[in-house]
Amino acid sequence: MVTSQVLLTKNAKVWIMARDTSKGEATLRELKSNTGKDAHLLLMDLANLKSIKVTAEEFLSKETQLDVLFNNAGVLMPPMDQLTDDGYDLQFGTNVLGHFYFTKLVLPLLLSTAKSAPDGIARVVNTSSNGHWLSKLKLNTKESLFSLYGQSKTGNIIFSAELKRRYGDQGIVSTSLNPGAIRTEISRHAGSWVKATINWMFHDISYGAITQLYAGTVPDGASLNGKYLIPWARIGTPHPDTQDPQLGKELWTWLEKQVVNL
Repeated sequence: MVTSQVLLTKNAKVWIMARDTSKGEATLRELKSNTGKDAHLLLMDLANLKSIKVTAEEFLSKETQLDVLFNNAGVLMPPMDQLTDDGYDLQFGTNVLGHFYFTKLVLPLLLSTAKSAPDGIARVVNTSSNGHWLSKLKLNTKESLFSLYGQSKTGNIIFSAELKRRYGDQGIVSTSLNPGAIRTEISRHAGSWVKATINWMFHDISYGAITQLYAGTVPDGASLNGKYLIPWARIGTPHPDTQDPQLGKELWTWLEKQVVNL
């Protein structure tokens, strides 16, 4: 929410997505109270591909421009047996497949925005984490919760790099980032010892917006295309596997197959 709050203070038009109507409306009220500006709400469940399609279609019916897409929702270590509504591991299905599908559906609008933008770009900012070091990408496998989380965060970076390869020459600036060790609700499924560690060692949620905002608004955005950013607003180096073009092609092909008949 902090990212949205800062953008509103700069007179940006902001849309937020939420699964729950009451929580989404509460967020709008808080943003209005803090900034005096109105954000806009769409309901979307990233763990349900049909919901994503409906939401994307509604958004496209309302807007003719999309300058920056922040893919920053996430799930961390839910119970092992929790799946998306479409039967995928909840972490990978939400963190990677869900974001991929929404991005795919709004990509034509991003491309048309880039074509008419003064700087010739539109941005996609993909939130990963240091957790990508926990596991390489292993499609169609199911291991520990930590490994599954690591795979999903690895997937975010691989997807981001592949998006740049495919559409960078058409004005799409795709970045991935580690927002830092931040206290958020993403840890709600974690065990008590993990939550205690997070509350003790992690930073206030306001810090999480710094690198996201840098990726989404820095004037020379084109220079960041394909980069992985780390706290606070610096270019970092992810695991080498995440930059492998062949792995990027394989992931993209797999993701496309999951949504081809929707």
